[in-house]
Amino acid sequence: MTKGAYLPDETDIAILDALQEEVPLVCRPWDVVAEKVGITSEELLIRMEQLRDAGILRGISPTLESRRWGLPSATLVALKVPPGRVEEVAALVSSYPEVSHNFLRDHPFPLWFTLSGRDEGHVRALLSDILERAGLSEEDALDLPTEKKIKVDVRFRFRAGMHGEGAGGPL
Repeated sequence: MTKGAYLPDETDIAILDALQEEVPLVCRPWDVVAEKVGITSEELLIRMEQLRDAGILRGISPTLESRRWGLPSATLVALKVPPGRVEEVAALVSSYPEVSHNFLRDHPFPLWFTLSGRDEGHVRALLSDILERAGLSEEDALDLPTEKKIKVDVRFRFRAGMHGEGAGGPL
């Protein structure tokens, strides 16, 4: 299926909404999600595959609280990277397991990522290693340490407005 060629229907929208809620930690979680949506687990899995193939659903994974599993220190970093090296430096940054997001932006510092560590010293050491391996200087980095986590959760509501008719998004 070509990405973008699949137009989600009301059932797909219900699936997308349900998947953004807590997926239960039970032996057969898809049975529970399917029941919530009002379809069989077989249909749920088929539709999830169609949504994945269309590029709408990238995957399903847990949201981990890094502070609770030993990485309480974090920072948002922006790097000034020459245009011809953005892909190379982005790949280097993404190779670090302590990096949770990595984005290209239209900005004088085009590469933005989050970096987490055991403590502030660990985060600084990781950032120094990234800069050294990328051949960048400290002046090429905006280092914006987290002072207080305010909101991490994001959920897109599609049922309120289908096809651009509300805060639900572009569907």
